[in-house]
Amino acid sequence: MKKTIYMALMALVVLCGCSQRIHPVRGVKKAAATQEATAAVAAEDTVAAAATEGEEPVVEREPIPEEWTAIKDDSLVVIESMSGELDSLLNSWYAQTYLMVDTTCTATATNPTFSDTVYTERLANLPCLVQMVYNQPVRSSIDRYATKLRHQVSYMLGMMQYYEPIIEQALDVHGVPNELKYLPVIESALNPVAVSRAGATGLWQFMYSTGKLYGLKQNSLVDDRRDPVKATWAAAKHLRDLYDRFGDWSLAIAAYNCGSGNVNKAIYRSGGKTNFWDIYYYLPRETRGYVPAFIAATYIMTYHAEHGICPMEPKLPIATDTIMVNRLLHFDQIAAVCGIDMETLRGLNPQYREDVIPGKFLPGALRLPEDKIRTFILSGDSIYNYDREKYFSEEKVKTLKNQATNSGFIYHKIRSGETLSTIARRYRVTVTELKNWNGLRTSRIVAGKRLKIYPR
Repeated sequence: MKKTIYMALMALVVLCGCSQRIHPVRGVKKAAATQEATAAVAAEDTVAAAATEGEEPVVEREPIPEEWTAIKDDSLVVIESMSGELDSLLNSWYAQTYLMVDTTCTATATNPTFSDTVYTERLANLPCLVQMVYNQPVRSSIDRYATKLRHQVSYMLGMMQYYEPIIEQALDVHGVPNELKYLPVIESALNPVAVSRAGATGLWQFMYSTGKLYGLKQNSLVDDRRDPVKATWAAAKHLRDLYDRFGDWSLAIAAYNCGSGNVNKAIYRSGGKTNFWDIYYYLPRETRGYVPAFIAATYIMTYHAEHGICPMEPKLPIATDTIMVNRLLHFDQIAAVCGIDMETLRGLNPQYREDVIPGKFLPGALRLPEDKIRTFILSGDSIYNYDREKYFSEEKVKTLKNQATNSGFIYHKIRSGETLSTIARRYRVTVTELKNWNGLRTSRIVAGKRLKIYPR
């Protein structure tokens, strides 16, 4: 009997990963009868049956060493996605375009107070392969999410409803723990068009070189780092490669942030220890805060209800499908013929920088709401022929061909307030190189113009 119950519980852990729990009493998130709820009820029935027969199922876990829970660090560097700047951005265009407030949910204005014991128990109850250590750096990140970044958490909960199925499938195929679906929370706050100060882009914040290594195309028209599906599969493969190298998921997460070289240096300096918390003080400062932030993100995305945080509702359609396009096609043509809102098209296809699919030169996938797929197919050539001369004149086609087939460089549109120095730092190039590539004699640049860049 014990063996049967144990196997049932382990199967539940594998199926559910660290998915969000259902809170029927508090009602912070509307919870229909989902597979997770069904699995949770089944697990409760199994445990109840075991208790009735006097048997208590136990899933053994390795104890967390006291020296890990005792770690304190007042010199932590706040990771970019938690800096607070993004929180204000989320109140503007992107959040307003793709999310709406859930009027059936009642949020609290302040964060309730919990003891360290409560946090420790909640983290221990998460069925995760990554050790959910609780200590001062983790508590600091939890507090930041639950207080200063409450609006950002609400946004991320809303976007996760759209991205979760995409992420979970890729992680499962590559054998990556389900809880790593929360890594984009700390990487980009689940913003597919996010760009870091260093030039990392997309949900998973791939740098140019790492993206190329994992097959992500990047040119002036298409940036696969912004493609939620392609970038997610690349990230899952990258994470699996890092785990195969280090044999520990916490180290794989750290290496995702600072690179394998820095993790190897930390291991060497620690005398050969091979756990994140054992090499903690030998890692770069930002990476020391990275794994605690991941644990905090996993916590807050699971226990948001206890902190009175309401998920927003995504405007993007959850049910979508894709069509391969091998001809030139502009989003305006799709919107006009198929009756699809332009912002929906952009939200579902953020990889296309200029609202153009250069399918003739670089075939690509078009993601549409499921109910518009049939419309697109039945429209046939009428979509491609709609105002064709306006969007694809002979001169324009030549330009598109050059942009689509030359992946060695990209164009950067200059924003107000930018300088050659800030742009050079972002792409890890020099000001002199920017001048040479663009024929500039001085450092004066004008907002709205474009610069040709060969990123590192």
